[in-house]
Amino acid sequence: MDSSAAIYSPFTLALYDTWVLKVSNNWAWQCPTRSVLLPFFERHVRRCHLDIGVGTGYYLAKARLPEGADITLMDVNPASLGAAARRIAHLSPQLLKHDAFTPLDGDQAYDSISLFYLLHCLPGPTAEKSRVFATLKHNLAPDGVLFGATILGDAAGHNGFGKKLMAIYNRKGVFGNSDDTEEGFASELDKHFEKVELQVNGRVLLFAASRPRIS
Repeated sequence: MDSSAAIYSPFTLALYDTWVLKVSNNWAWQCPTRSVLLPFFERHVRRCHLDIGVGTGYYLAKARLPEGADITLMDVNPASLGAAARRIAHLSPQLLKHDAFTPLDGDQAYDSISLFYLLHCLPGPTAEKSRVFATLKHNLAPDGVLFGATILGDAAGHNGFGKKLMAIYNRKGVFGNSDDTEEGFASELDKHFEKVELQVNGRVLLFAASRPRIS
């Protein structure tokens, strides 16, 4: 488990909603959780859903989900999986301790796959971390959608608070996003999907991709 995943212990997860979803999203990344990120999640989540990089399970717990939602949680960190699973226990989620770069076993196809605040935590340049698109598109239903949000890099024009957090997180290996740009992700998504929708809110890129290009 790398530094970006290992940081999420039971202690830090107890602080996650306050520090990340309230303080950081509002004041550092300038992309509010409740008015921007949650509605975006809610708009794209579908009945058979795979949530990757689960955090505390906030979005699944707060969103209005389709009737009969079938939820799978996937993360490399068992503490995160446990926290999210407890939060949405009423949904009886399936749990996968699995790396997003590694193909999933079997031929399960999901109606939607979410990557919320995962990509900026992955190491390497945009092209390297975007290998997850090549992997996950094979588990997306033909009419499904892969969607998510990621904090952009230094070129995004962060405010003072954001610059300080970016410097600390990238130095410690919690983030690996110094060079991430909207253009970089647009190019990578276009390689794997016929339809790509992007929007930037504050310093966060929101994306939705559908119609997988299967070679």
